[in-house]
Amino acid sequence: MDISTTKDTPLPSTPPPPAAEEKRAARGATRPGDRIFLGLSRGSGIFLLAIMAAIAVFLSYRAVLAIGKDEGNFFTTFEWNPTGNPPVFGIAVLAFGTVVSSIIAMAIAVPVAVGIALFITHYAPRKLGGPIAYVIDLLAAVPSIVYGLWGALVLVPQLDGLYGWLNDYLGWTGIFEWQGGAPRSMLTVGILLAIMILPIITNVSREVFRQVPQMHEEAALALGATRWEVIRMAVLPFGRSGVISASMLGLGRALGETMAVAMVLSSSFEINLSLLDPGGGTFAQNIASKFSEATEMGRDALIASGLVLFVITLLVNGAARLIIARRKEFSGANA
Repeated sequence: MDISTTKDTPLPSTPPPPAAEEKRAARGATRPGDRIFLGLSRGSGIFLLAIMAAIAVFLSYRAVLAIGKDEGNFFTTFEWNPTGNPPVFGIAVLAFGTVVSSIIAMAIAVPVAVGIALFITHYAPRKLGGPIAYVIDLLAAVPSIVYGLWGALVLVPQLDGLYGWLNDYLGWTGIFEWQGGAPRSMLTVGILLAIMILPIITNVSREVFRQVPQMHEEAALALGATRWEVIRMAVLPFGRSGVISASMLGLGRALGETMAVAMVLSSSFEINLSLLDPGGGTFAQNIASKFSEATEMGRDALIASGLVLFVITLLVNGAARLIIARRKEFSGANA
């Protein structure tokens, strides 16, 4: 063996880490189009942050003005009278109604939406799955006021049987006890919201399930897995993060829905143990129904409640991002 030849042979260089390559690419963006695109991207991100900060500052300023004049506890008072002398108002009923109605909607919509998405992508023939997906897309475009009219004129009169059945078999729990009357309660709101957010969750979940690598499914089938085992071991783990994101999109609409809730809910500032009793309210419904006739003090109080809804939405989305980040390695997206 020639030692001199071995010494003169250059050793292969170690490739730079990905972070160094990205920095080098950013510094090397010398073309006019690259510089313009880079500036627009940064400007868009900064502009979005500025808008969020401006909204937070405006809501906080008006909320401080209102809460400073409130003679009750803003978080625990079961009354809404900002025009009284002295003004007394609180968000206890609104927070409870918003959270309960959203939980009911998510509990109904998420399993059904995931089932529909799996049926369209893995069970239904293409000639059947296409029309179903098209109908789901059309449902996502229906305005909220139309859902509200349908809920008030069609859904509410048809819920007497369901309410009676729940009272007969589950009324002993207290949660499903029904005293009679029009079914304009939190359960009705939750059912209507579930129907409204169903298309959003279904569409996003369907697109996520379609991105599952074909090799993963073929490998499971080659090992003798059934269709359900393929879905359980290959499809659902890959699409978990996407389903969580779709659920958060639906939850965002459920939290902020206004007119549909106002048209089917018999609102009042009281909290009932039973989900079938009329009463309660939500942040968005309360703002929509009282803003037009509110005085300056009343508007500040409504803005203060809007600030709480703003914070709840940010916390929900932040929690979703944390869940997705923790589950990213199990999703199969990096395979």
